[in-house]
Amino acid sequence: MKALVFLLVLANLLFYAFSAGYFGRPDNPDAGRVEAQILPERMRIVSRGEAPATSTPVKPEPVVTESKPAEEPAPAPTSSADKPAVTEQEAKVEKVDKIEKAPVCLSWRPLPAADADRLSTLLAKRFVDYKVTRKQVASEGNGWWVFIPPLPGKADAERKSTELRELGVTEFFVVQDVQNRFAISLGVFSSEKGGQDRLAELKAKGVRSAQVAPRPGKDSLVTVQARGPADEKAALLGAVGLALPKSEALICK
Repeated sequence: MKALVFLLVLANLLFYAFSAGYFGRPDNPDAGRVEAQILPERMRIVSRGEAPATSTPVKPEPVVTESKPAEEPAPAPTSSADKPAVTEQEAKVEKVDKIEKAPVCLSWRPLPAADADRLSTLLAKRFVDYKVTRKQVASEGNGWWVFIPPLPGKADAERKSTELRELGVTEFFVVQDVQNRFAISLGVFSSEKGGQDRLAELKAKGVRSAQVAPRPGKDSLVTVQARGPADEKAALLGAVGLALPKSEALICK
């Protein structure tokens, strides 16, 4: 029994000496790493075969210093050379627009007094933008007369007659025919010179509305002129052509 106890104690001693390395280290260098580990259960694998990610360095923000805003340079004056050149086509279109917007002047001559009245009435009713003027054409045997153009009504003619008497003019009469109703005749002369002399005499007395023209008669001829917008020219000529087929319109200045 003592021998058995002795053998057990000897075996324990030998095992302790072997585990403590008294008999030399084993050939595997990794055999002792397990014993050198400290708290292996807390170790965590970060990556397998990959290099750890590096953090991106933060660039320092530039320091902004307060400064007065720089004044904007004044725009350079544009010269005619800097302006875009007008193309030939644009120039033609602009020229055509100017021509179309420019007023047109039309003249009908010579016309019998009745036809001149019809033409003047037509223009006054349908083409109000046109300014119409009439001029008496001298006829053989009719002579020349000095007159004040027809007034709106009888009361106006009487008022004008009173003014003439106050200016010392006594030789006159109020015309009653249809063509020149309420005009005031101041004298009839066989020549234009006689009419001009009478007109100068009246102007000297202060008569400002008198004028001299060929004396109207049954065979008197009248020139009619109409000046107005060019865009109504075609319509005007068409309307006059229907009213007076034998009349011919001429371009005037």
